[in-house]
Amino acid sequence: MRWKRTIQLVDVHCEGEIGRVATGGVPNIPGKTIAEQLNHINTVDDSLRRFLCLEPRSGPLGSANLLVPPRREGADAGFIILQADQAHAMSGSNAICVTTALLETGMVEMKEPETIVMLDTASGLVKATATCRDGRCESVTLTMPPSFVHQLDLEVTIDGLGTIKLDICYGGIFYALVDASAIGTSISKANARTLVEAGMKIKAELNRSLEVVHPEIPEIRGISYVMFRGEEPDGAVRTCTTMWPGRIDRSPCGTGSSANLATLHARGKAKVGDVLTSRSTIGTEFKVTLSGVTEIAGRPAIIPTITGRAWTFGLTQMALDPFDPTAEGFAVTDVWGPEAGEIR
Repeated sequence: MRWKRTIQLVDVHCEGEIGRVATGGVPNIPGKTIAEQLNHINTVDDSLRRFLCLEPRSGPLGSANLLVPPRREGADAGFIILQADQAHAMSGSNAICVTTALLETGMVEMKEPETIVMLDTASGLVKATATCRDGRCESVTLTMPPSFVHQLDLEVTIDGLGTIKLDICYGGIFYALVDASAIGTSISKANARTLVEAGMKIKAELNRSLEVVHPEIPEIRGISYVMFRGEEPDGAVRTCTTMWPGRIDRSPCGTGSSANLATLHARGKAKVGDVLTSRSTIGTEFKVTLSGVTEIAGRPAIIPTITGRAWTFGLTQMALDPFDPTAEGFAVTDVWGPEAGEIR
């Protein structure tokens, strides 16, 4: 065998959502900050993302997390989330996968009953507090980047859906938050395709008509995901984050839950100290706490914490044969849906 590139990954999932962690073979990515490295992948060279996230080596489900040297003082590791569409700045489920992989592989020393891991992300420094016992990471609590409302109750007209009301919020990346009832459905596994199709339409229209940029981190821009939400009989928030090119997040979505918590605080429905349950489409859960309030560029913001669990399930070595004619990766509509045609 003569491989052009090899990358070693720890296979992890967080509450059902796959977040593989690339621990070896990650090349140097230009940029003085993680945000600049993220921008390099998205605007200059996306070959690594295509290698790890497209067929024939991968598929539409899950993410690949690049471990990179931290750029902020006091951080233990940096990471960048790669998905089928682009590199993303932050993800709660992926941060929990990264923390679990770092501790259970020994890349960061595990200390019982608690280990603190500081993660450098494009969204800022994230504190991961891991509960550890008998050599494994039982759960992780993330102190997320400050979350804030960009716009509440925005009305948009979507072809096939009519005029709907939604919130634009930031939870580490930008979200459009939509009540599932606004499109005449509810969140369940049986309705996943309906929700995905609506989410893709909404995202496309918003990114066509709106300019959304983080006021302090210009590399973070645009609506990354549409998250549908609903209220459960026990008071939990049911979530369904729709992800390009046409799938749902299996986890309760940490960044989306953070963004939604910012809307609840802005509407006077949540206060510091409140603990909520975010429940995914498949029934897995995060605990979401409003830990504090702050400001971002003069606008009100909150500090959320997210608690969830991850499990390692394998080791993978991914390789690139220099003679492989599909080296750049591909996507086909039978698996990826009609949006696959947009993959360059």
